[in-house]
Amino acid sequence: MPTTTASPSAVYAERRDRFIEERDAHARHAARLSNSRLAVFLVGIAALVWAQVGAPASLPEALYIAVLAFVAFVVLVGLHARTDDRRRRADELRIVNEEGMARIRRDWNALPQGESASPPEHAYARDLDLFGRASLARLLSTGTAPGRERLSGWLLEPASVAEVRARQEAVRELTPRVELRQQLEVAGRLAGDLSPTDLDRFLAWAEAPGWLAARPLVMWAARLLPLLTVALIGLQVKGMVNADFWLLPVLAGGVLTVAFRRPVHDAFDRASFGEGRLRGYAELLAILCQADFSAPRLVDIRSCLAPGGDSAPRSLQRLASLVELAALRASGIFWLPIHALTLWDFHVLRALERWKARAGGRVRDWLAAVADVDALAALAGLAFEEPLWCMPELVPCSENAGPVLDARDLAHPFLPDDVRVANDVSVGPSGSFLMVTGSNMSGKTTLLRAIGVNVVLAQAGGPVCATSLRMPPLHLRTSMRVEDSLEQGVSLFMAELRRLKAIVDAATECAQQGTCILLYLLDEILHGTNSAERQVAVRRVVGHLLEVGAIGAISTHDLELADTEPLLSARHAVYFQETVGEKTESPAMSFDYKLRPGIATSTNALKLVRLVGLD
Repeated sequence: MPTTTASPSAVYAERRDRFIEERDAHARHAARLSNSRLAVFLVGIAALVWAQVGAPASLPEALYIAVLAFVAFVVLVGLHARTDDRRRRADELRIVNEEGMARIRRDWNALPQGESASPPEHAYARDLDLFGRASLARLLSTGTAPGRERLSGWLLEPASVAEVRARQEAVRELTPRVELRQQLEVAGRLAGDLSPTDLDRFLAWAEAPGWLAARPLVMWAARLLPLLTVALIGLQVKGMVNADFWLLPVLAGGVLTVAFRRPVHDAFDRASFGEGRLRGYAELLAILCQADFSAPRLVDIRSCLAPGGDSAPRSLQRLASLVELAALRASGIFWLPIHALTLWDFHVLRALERWKARAGGRVRDWLAAVADVDALAALAGLAFEEPLWCMPELVPCSENAGPVLDARDLAHPFLPDDVRVANDVSVGPSGSFLMVTGSNMSGKTTLLRAIGVNVVLAQAGGPVCATSLRMPPLHLRTSMRVEDSLEQGVSLFMAELRRLKAIVDAATECAQQGTCILLYLLDEILHGTNSAERQVAVRRVVGHLLEVGAIGAISTHDLELADTEPLLSARHAVYFQETVGEKTESPAMSFDYKLRPGIATSTNALKLVRLVGLD
């Protein structure tokens, strides 16, 4: 796509309007074809009536017209189906661009539903809203189920520096290629969703030995019995055989079918996650095969789809055709005579197993390629929609100097551009921590989540909401949304202790390995107990984290939390400030969400109490 100065919203709006016009044009064309199809059908019926009631001399003409009407009707059905497919494709492209505009506005109600919940017991997913309604997953648009699963894995597990750099290069190449990314996304959407269970069943079938290949006698019987049936029918037609001996091989074929019906049909079920899905994935792979890439990660993906011989798209198209033949059994009335004479299912299964022998071992790689490109395209879509964001710089721990995490103009990615407030943030080096204070609603928790979400994006290979971000690989741990459990008999304080124990253990493990740094984000740590005991416990926990070289940020209302050693000399104190309106027409309280050095000098709890009417 050529470089343009238009804003992402303007690009999406122009494409939306264009695809609305295309959709409407295809809809009008489809309506005309539908009317023509009805007219041709009526002409064919009229011709058949004419052949029945007309003069004998008019019979050839009537039959000729009926045949022509039938051929025209079949052609019009095909044209209508193709036109309607183009209409659906144009409408899906319209939806994709409207969703892009909604993501830029952070209009969560206009976006498709994301994952219902974060994985239970994950170290940071729920605290940072990686999944759910207003979440990172809903800012990253994917078109396929494997792509969503792959992207979720990238968000939940950080990659190595080399892997992140490879993804970043691919994301940079895909970012301006709006047409390619949207064609891939629409192809995946039109293919339909794919459950992990169906996918696992299909891959298990594709990679397993052939059932029929291990039973040559069954296959030979399936070949010989139809030949014998045809031969006996031919002999009876010629008068060389007087009895219906051809029924004997048909009966033997019926016995064979009943005996092996379950494994044959089970193989059919596992061989397909839907003929339409197979053709959809074949189209998606064809788009990838035809694309020209330069990023090594994308070049490798493309090369694995056509390493020689049959390409992935052609192989999946062939499989879709075989699955369509296997689906004949669902028609019942048509399948029974065909199968009785030919043992149809056995021959289709043999063709499927020959396909499996040629291509079954590569299917997992093909779907992995789809997943990788879909996930990379989702990250590239975010980079396109947020052109002011940067691609972070990840460096190995051995090359890192100064602050471990150093960001300029860092903000929370979930906020729209006209709302978010950016701040310079530095966390580290080892032996220090960032202490964030401020009154209620001033922005402390949002800052911690902004750090966490941007670290997740950085280590997934995507852009970050900052003008610059430099960091080494970090093992992220958080303690923010801690809840009690009546079912498990766990209090709020005990639940937070368990979370802190996991953080301390992870930090100790990182220190012992010596190859990683733990980043902790603690929001109002141990707020479930009294102030005096909380201070003692917090000092001990944070002291241990400092000893093992972990870095992190802590938000707190307790202004005396770090007034004693070793926390006093290790803290880097910053705070947020609110403004209280003095005039009746001004807001009672406002916040600028700008980070300032030092400790907060004011509180607002009682002000908020009066503000809600509890004076």
